[in-house]
Amino acid sequence: MPHTEKSMDALRRSGDELADAVVATLFERGEVGTFNALMRYVSTTGQDLPDGLPGVAREYLRVTGTPPDWVDWAEMERARLFFIDNNVHISTALSFASMPACYLVPHVARLLSATHGLNYPSKRMAETGQFTVYLMRPDAFESGGRFVPAAQKVRLLHAAIRHHLKREDRWDTDTLGVPICQEDMIGGQMFFSLLVLDSLHRLGIHMSAEGADAYYYAWRVVGAMLGVDQAAVPATLDEARRFLDLYMLRHMGPSEEGAHLTRQLIDLYEEVVPGTLFDPVVSALIRYLVGDTCADWLDVPRTTWDTLVKAAPHLLGVLETIEDRSPLGAWALDRLGHLTTALELSSLTRGRVMHYAIPEQLRKEYGVSGAAARTRRWTPPPP
Repeated sequence: MPHTEKSMDALRRSGDELADAVVATLFERGEVGTFNALMRYVSTTGQDLPDGLPGVAREYLRVTGTPPDWVDWAEMERARLFFIDNNVHISTALSFASMPACYLVPHVARLLSATHGLNYPSKRMAETGQFTVYLMRPDAFESGGRFVPAAQKVRLLHAAIRHHLKREDRWDTDTLGVPICQEDMIGGQMFFSLLVLDSLHRLGIHMSAEGADAYYYAWRVVGAMLGVDQAAVPATLDEARRFLDLYMLRHMGPSEEGAHLTRQLIDLYEEVVPGTLFDPVVSALIRYLVGDTCADWLDVPRTTWDTLVKAAPHLLGVLETIEDRSPLGAWALDRLGHLTTALELSSLTRGRVMHYAIPEQLRKEYGVSGAAARTRRWTPPPP
């Protein structure tokens, strides 16, 4: 059923009852620190849970420790192969389109600014990259895989943010809805699936309809494991397009927090790019993928590379032609993609493993009370 303003408003009132109840109990009993300390050592599916783990957390991990029973594993394998074939392009889209899109939603940008991750901006990007890599490994859902525990922890992390903001009366629920509500979680699912596919298309990457459908399906599975109500999630790419358009019209706009987070992202990737000559490519690529209006809202600087980066589809088209016609070339490009992704992730994590711990407090100096204005939506700023 197509979503309407009324149905979207209903989604703004819903969170994640299971994870919220677990987090509330952990805080009430003073067991958050114990949970975080013990869960640092739980990183793979099937691993024995440590002694001393709070009972409510142990039960949560049991209930959420398996994927939904409706998963089509053949479709998930097609998604994995799609990711392997396009891993560099997908990483590029996640970094320079999906993350800035999150910053274009003012209340989401405020949430991100309220977490301690603000002091370590690469942590946000590293968590996203590591999470996606875990998902697309052959053993993602098998014993020894790392994806399921990561999903369980991220779900509790979201619940902890909701807990803090509501308990400390730092969130205008009447105006903004529940923090990290179902509408925002579905919107995030669209950013990391449909928007990635849009970006690949904009970059000139050739995709089959089957591959695109499989990639979107994989993120539906991810959403289910993160507590997103899949009954409310668009089932097809066409339905997803209508949802994303409505979500963007409802919420996207400029904000100081969004511009600040974008500046951090640009600075971060300029550090990753060797030397300084190619630093402007980062801003140019964001502007190319999100468009001038959104880039202006995020204060993405204009550079001399803005025109040059538009040649990216032609260059990638040449590389894809080599890949299609030469098995050796295909192997070399796949290896290059794997190494590039690994190097980027290593640079972002600085050699550390992301543990997705429950935040025990939020940053008070980044006040998140008050309403996010719903004016100037999709109106270009003055020149």
